[in-house]
Amino acid sequence: MNVIGHKWIYLSVSGLLVAASVVVIFAIGFRPGIDFVGGTLWEMKFNEKSIAREALETFFVDNLKIADVIVTPITEGSLIVRSPEIKEVDHVLYVPRIEKEFGKFEELRFESIGAAVGHELRGKAITAFFLVLLGISFYIAFAFRKVSRPVSSWKYGVITLLTLFHDALIPAGLFAILGYTMNVEVDTNFIVAILVVMGFSVHDTIVVFDRIRENLRLFGTKMPFEELVNASVNQTMARSLNTSLTVILVLATLFALGSPTLRYFILTIGVGTIVGTYSSIFVASPFLTLWRKRE
Repeated sequence: MNVIGHKWIYLSVSGLLVAASVVVIFAIGFRPGIDFVGGTLWEMKFNEKSIAREALETFFVDNLKIADVIVTPITEGSLIVRSPEIKEVDHVLYVPRIEKEFGKFEELRFESIGAAVGHELRGKAITAFFLVLLGISFYIAFAFRKVSRPVSSWKYGVITLLTLFHDALIPAGLFAILGYTMNVEVDTNFIVAILVVMGFSVHDTIVVFDRIRENLRLFGTKMPFEELVNASVNQTMARSLNTSLTVILVLATLFALGSPTLRYFILTIGVGTIVGTYSSIFVASPFLTLWRKRE
């Protein structure tokens, strides 16, 4: 497969997806979860299976005097209520009032986070994201320190950094759209999923880069650099695709049969895995040849 020969097609696809993600993120923005802005998440399962979402929202606003309440149906009889922060004292008082109006229910989850804690978590999540990016880039540069021709070792780290941004931005753009259309929130689970995606992606990229390094030792200048990179990509492509396919199959099973509360966490990893596999094969290696050609 002539990956390097058709690199502009693959890079154009990535460029369009990244550009669309950036536009969506800045135009729409994310819908932050209670982890980052504070608030309460209350998951209930009613014995009566016909509880209307609108009726429960109206009850919270009119009877409990809690504004900005969003009720999301999960499964039959199960709903998640998102609201401003509810103190534990009030939580205890609200339960019998809700049961009196709608009947008995099972409390599956009750999480309440203050605004100050949410702000701190948001700051730490952003810091962790950038520290991981820098750490991975420095590690790649160090690991390839003995490779100086025809591409310097630090350039492998820079290209890895660019591909990781690529792999993080596209799922982020998807979640901005889901937040706008389906009220899907970005929380700490999303950050964890993005970090998992980055780890998986860099592992795949290192495999390709390592094969390029081995072939450089074997052939040196006997083979044109673009031809050598293309051969290295083809030698590792089957391994990358098979590994990613097994991950996708597991994630698809978990998405279909797993807990609804983890569905978007699994979706993030799934989309990121696909994007990361694409970038390892069709983005990282072509960038190497472009940098070499420019020099």
